[in-house]
Amino acid sequence: MQKKSEVLFSKYSKGLKSLVRRKQVDSVHVRGEGHQLARQLSALDLTAIGVGTTIGAGVYVLVGTVAREHTGPALTVSFLIAGLAAALSAFCYAELASRCPSAGSAYHYTYICIGESVAWLIGWSLILEYTIGGSAIARGISPNLALFFGGEDKLPAFLVRHTIPQLGVVVDPCAAVLVVIVTILLCAGIKESSMVQTIVTTVNVCAMLFIIIAGGYLACKTGWAGYELHSGFFPFGINGMLAGSAVVFFSYIGFDAVTAAAEEAKRPLRDLPLGIGMTLSLCCILYMLVSVVIVGLVPYFSLNPDTPISSAFSANGMQWAAYIVTVGAVTALCASLMGSLFPQPRLLMAMARDGLLPSFFSDVSTHTQVPVKSTVTAGTLAAALAFFMDVSQLSGMVSVGTLLAFTVVAISILILRYAPPDEVPLPPSLRKSIDSVRMQLNDDSQGTGRKNFNDVVEIVEQSSHQLEDGEAEIQCPLIQKQSTEDKQNQQRRRKIAVWNIALFCIGVLVLTSAAAAEYLPSLLRFTLGAVGAAILLCSLIVMVCLNQDEARHSFGHTGGFLCPFVPLLPAACILINTYLLISLGVDTWIRVSIWLIIGALIYIFYGWNHSSLTEAVYVPMAYVDEIYRASSLQV
Repeated sequence: MQKKSEVLFSKYSKGLKSLVRRKQVDSVHVRGEGHQLARQLSALDLTAIGVGTTIGAGVYVLVGTVAREHTGPALTVSFLIAGLAAALSAFCYAELASRCPSAGSAYHYTYICIGESVAWLIGWSLILEYTIGGSAIARGISPNLALFFGGEDKLPAFLVRHTIPQLGVVVDPCAAVLVVIVTILLCAGIKESSMVQTIVTTVNVCAMLFIIIAGGYLACKTGWAGYELHSGFFPFGINGMLAGSAVVFFSYIGFDAVTAAAEEAKRPLRDLPLGIGMTLSLCCILYMLVSVVIVGLVPYFSLNPDTPISSAFSANGMQWAAYIVTVGAVTALCASLMGSLFPQPRLLMAMARDGLLPSFFSDVSTHTQVPVKSTVTAGTLAAALAFFMDVSQLSGMVSVGTLLAFTVVAISILILRYAPPDEVPLPPSLRKSIDSVRMQLNDDSQGTGRKNFNDVVEIVEQSSHQLEDGEAEIQCPLIQKQSTEDKQNQQRRRKIAVWNIALFCIGVLVLTSAAAAEYLPSLLRFTLGAVGAAILLCSLIVMVCLNQDEARHSFGHTGGFLCPFVPLLPAACILINTYLLISLGVDTWIRVSIWLIIGALIYIFYGWNHSSLTEAVYVPMAYVDEIYRASSLQV
């Protein structure tokens, strides 16, 4: 009976450990496996992908809605605050992208820093985001095309929306055709698709520059009437301006698409952070300048909530400007569609490489050097949804994937800095080399008190650390004792750091839940908020006082961008994104929960058993190079 309980406990413990197993940063030892994506993208190409994905047609409507309901003339300040909040996530993405430049973006970083089960949920959420996001964007293009051509009756009959009476479904052939065209373009090759993305994004930016220049000229002629109001610059107060920042924050979502092209960047350590920074800076500047001009042309309460920019120009005698604005909206949607369909095949490929999805999705075309099978699968699904379903009601679900990704990326930065992974999973094919190195190290360490290969205490090899008198440095008792004490202190510091990172996340969750739970009594909300704030502040203070782990300097690919102000910057990022997640509403979370439950079942019945780490052997990072050297000698 006791043996059975021990076996059950062992299986249970092994199952729990498998949920947090972490993979290795791609290195020279694993980089050459299988067909690789083509490294053809420059920093300018990455910026075009990021700007095209980020600046959607929403900004052409958003300025009117937010100005009328939340900010008034202070819309520019709202865009600035939202841009600064987005920059917190951008800094975290930039460091991880340069340290771990592989496909998969947030899924990839989470798998390396946090664990497999969390990485799967992030990847599964991003699949939902890209699918629904692409379908929703495609559905939004046909009305704008009809507006450009003068009405739906001017469009070809096979592209016009129509209703199937038997089903009561409004089908959109135009949206499906556009998704198919973009899918074919993405299959043609990364250089061809990025060139088209650059052209479309350039047209969109030119349309926004026209709005800024022409609108600024008209505003100068009329004396900036929108700012000459008795209600002042903050008609809705500071709270209204902050509420507007929360709304326009989602207009910055898309810069993370740059990291999806990590394996296709020519110089990822330099170009990925540069592409992210240029994307966010350019978008923030354009958003702010457009808002300055439009709110200054006409009073904020006179803006048309549906067509604010066109109506502002029409009010000043420039009706023809509506055509340029429509061109900008259409090209913005087309660029966003390409940006939404671009990352998903690479995410599917990354998950399939790790064994969490069938290997079908990991195939890379030898001709075009893109994941064609994953691209066709993702494009077909998006085209079907765009044709049959009005996914506008599901648009809130798109934000969940992005905000979850932003949150775990910030947590990953804290883990990387304070408790980076100190063990590396190696394939079972290297077991002979591992046993060989284990025997060698155990023989060399006899009499020193280190009998176990898996002891994380770093062993100084005789071959590389000889003293002048020919005696190995490791044999000195004083050095051995000091090294052991240092390692014990390091392990103690790592445990303290991990517990405080966990406590900080709990404090953030309690505080943001209390802030968003308006239905609770005031006293209970205040108590929960105070408890959450206390946990948050105490854990943050401990992290500020703790020294960061020295292993962070050698983790992943070194020499790239480093996130500043750790732990304060990632902590602020976690707090902001968690609050936005909590504020999304119950209906959205119910829909997302159903999707996550489906994903959890797929992981339990397929991904868990087929993971590439199922039979992996974890060894201390200090021995990896020695094991690969032993493997090469055996061959």
